[in-house]
Amino acid sequence: MTLTTRLARLALIAGIGLLGACKPASEATRATVVNADASASQSDDYRESSPGKPGGTLRLSTSSDTTTLDLHSISHGNTQWLGRILFDCLVYQDEQGNITPWLAKSWEISPDGKTYTFHLRDDVTYSDGEKFNARALQLNLEHMRDPKTKSPLAAAYIAPYVDGRIIDEYTFEAHLREPYSPFLDVLAQSYLSMLSPRQIVEAPKSIAEHPIGTGPFVLESYTRDQGLNFVKRKGYHWAPEVTGHQGEAYLDRLEVSIVPEAMIRFSSLESGQSDFTVDAPAQNAKAIRQNPDLHIRSLIRKGNPFRSLQFNTEKFPFQDVVVRRAVTKAVDRDGIAWIAGFGEYQPKSDFLASNTRFYDPAYKDVLKYDVAEANRLLDSAGWEQRDAEGYRVKNGRRLAAELLTYETGAYPSSIAVAIQADLKKVGFQLTIDIAPLPQILEKRYAGNFQVIAAGYWHTNTPDGLYILYHSKSISTPSFIGQNIGSFRDEPLDVALSAARQTTDPVELQKLYSIAQQRLTENVPAAPVYESHVLVAYRNAVKGLIFDTSHNTPIFTTVWLDQEAK
Repeated sequence: MTLTTRLARLALIAGIGLLGACKPASEATRATVVNADASASQSDDYRESSPGKPGGTLRLSTSSDTTTLDLHSISHGNTQWLGRILFDCLVYQDEQGNITPWLAKSWEISPDGKTYTFHLRDDVTYSDGEKFNARALQLNLEHMRDPKTKSPLAAAYIAPYVDGRIIDEYTFEAHLREPYSPFLDVLAQSYLSMLSPRQIVEAPKSIAEHPIGTGPFVLESYTRDQGLNFVKRKGYHWAPEVTGHQGEAYLDRLEVSIVPEAMIRFSSLESGQSDFTVDAPAQNAKAIRQNPDLHIRSLIRKGNPFRSLQFNTEKFPFQDVVVRRAVTKAVDRDGIAWIAGFGEYQPKSDFLASNTRFYDPAYKDVLKYDVAEANRLLDSAGWEQRDAEGYRVKNGRRLAAELLTYETGAYPSSIAVAIQADLKKVGFQLTIDIAPLPQILEKRYAGNFQVIAAGYWHTNTPDGLYILYHSKSISTPSFIGQNIGSFRDEPLDVALSAARQTTDPVELQKLYSIAQQRLTENVPAAPVYESHVLVAYRNAVKGLIFDTSHNTPIFTTVWLDQEAK
């Protein structure tokens, strides 16, 4: 396998964010108002309010294929909702981010934080008849970190896991190298679903196209780049208690079509050819809201927001924190959010999603859009002089950098061009290198760039800050890390490392507040807007709730009102 191929498999970027823009102030204000209304979580978003009616087929569209259904081996965004169709997890988060039972009934953590003893349900089976038990849990943890799995995400999330011991059939003891307080949080995510132990041992390659799980639906067929069909799992009765659902799923079938074209997803929904899209086109959101037959919801993913720019702090001119701060403040986030989300996305200028546990709003405006302040900062850094084209110069060198990005439908080059225009206003020359994705990945992990379009990293815990910004997350010849800008800050490292060592909520709030403060002061990247989940569906769709880790739909509770079709 070539380095390019390996990096492509390991890349945690379904898209590498870019983004920046300009629009009239009145539109910016209007966008914020619409988005705030759309993104507000409701009390029944995460718990079934009343039983539904069984039967029917839900026709669903999505924009892209995951290319594999081995959830341990990918980081694709669709994993978040697909995982809840086919699989279950060891534990579940509640609305406040607390860990609650699922396949594990209960657990104990040793005083040193390095041993977790899980007591498992004894009534859970896979659709192939295998039991879910301690052996199944052990095999899943080993599969996540097996080099053959080439896991870009699950392996990173359980990195402190060393080994485990089967105490009895339904009791498992997990041993960690060091205390790791996010351990239970990450085990609640779809990426760490419990796959069939028989498949893992006997036919691991078959997981990619014919996975077997304990979930509420069973895969009937999968045609790559076309679609998937699922049927109800008979006898399913172990949904997480906090979802309020008991027993089997209501739907008989789920038919998923892969439809890359946004307009076709919208028109199919509007015409009644489909019932639901998990990738509602933001450009059609207004039309969806105006259609009495349709509904749209926009929720924020936990973890890290979108970053339009990731600075290489070892390359000119971004080794200077003042320049990083000035560039970040010169980018019009309202404009970026408008271009990317047509008023559906909330602008963002700090480093942790606002719905993530231990988020501290004290720093939300530190890096807000401020052209006057950006100019003042650049002047203070010695870039007062300008050349004939209006760009700043110092010691005969122009203040300039190249943005490394690539063209996608989600993040078109027009957004990079908008950032370019924003920075020109403060005398910073930004050129744009639109390159093929394999080339970008090689440069990304080799650190061969000045600034790169960085995208988002989803996780249900603030420990995502460690993964992106701790100095131990910098890539080495033997390790591919996500701190691609080689950012180093000792106080940040101390806070994030200490947060992994404690489970005390008061101490965690203090440590993560310090981390958020250090990031807004040192600016390793330019956050631009929250990462949104945008779904739309017809009136006939009832009972929709959202997963608490990902804010993506759960289809176990969905039912169809035939009278509304």
